[in-house]
Amino acid sequence: MAEAQVPVLFCFSTFSRASTVPAGSGHEILIQKFLALYGGLIGVHRKFLIQLHSADWGEYVDLPKGFVVHERCKLRLVSLQVPMTSLGNLVASSTVFFCCDMQERFRPAIKYFGDIISVGQRMLQGAHILGIPVIVTEQYPKGLGSTVAEIDVTAAKMVVPKTKFSMVVPEVEDALNEMPGVQSVVLFGVETHVCVQQTALDLIGRGLEVHIIADATSSRSMMDRMFALERLARTGIIITTSEAVLLQLVSDKDHPHFKEVQNLIKASAPESGLLSKV
Repeated sequence: MAEAQVPVLFCFSTFSRASTVPAGSGHEILIQKFLALYGGLIGVHRKFLIQLHSADWGEYVDLPKGFVVHERCKLRLVSLQVPMTSLGNLVASSTVFFCCDMQERFRPAIKYFGDIISVGQRMLQGAHILGIPVIVTEQYPKGLGSTVAEIDVTAAKMVVPKTKFSMVVPEVEDALNEMPGVQSVVLFGVETHVCVQQTALDLIGRGLEVHIIADATSSRSMMDRMFALERLARTGIIITTSEAVLLQLVSDKDHPHFKEVQNLIKASAPESGLLSKV
């Protein structure tokens, strides 16, 4: 039996386009639909707000929490411009780390996986020192194994098994909803062009700022890795390094945890093939 489709009028700026979505579609699917319809016009605006046209009020109202499409409706996407001076500014109290699918079965296939593991563990140690929550996912762990032993996930907020490529699965969405102060996600893991890329796009669709740790993410192919990083940078996602992020989070040599973070980065992170493309 075919999935029921609901007609929706999608409005952005001066444009209006009629389309359909599956009955029961929520915020994430609606954002994806807006991006599919208006991606070229939206550009790299970093925050989005969906509004629903209310017949009772005769104007648009912010989309209610938990809203799902069950009948014909009219929606509007509002792009919220972020001041350029604030772009990329990481603060520990509004940041969460995402560790994506660093699993045992990927070890022989992923380029520079040993380097990626080393830097990933450094990031988790930094998160623990700074009190930053960490969300870990594992792609089909029954077949691909658990997170590698070198990555200590015992202090993680949650370790979530998944089959979806993106880390933004219902359990992770619930966790983000429980952390309303989060504005930035520091993302690393594998593979750059699949799970990391789809996670990053889903997160910016939620209005979050995303920082991808270039020296802690890789793919089976260096071509896929580098083209994915270039594509993500063009969408406004921040491509950075482990040391840059950790020092940005402490921001001052007088920070109470500066010495601990300094000890983490005394030895430079391995370049994991990135310098070959410079």
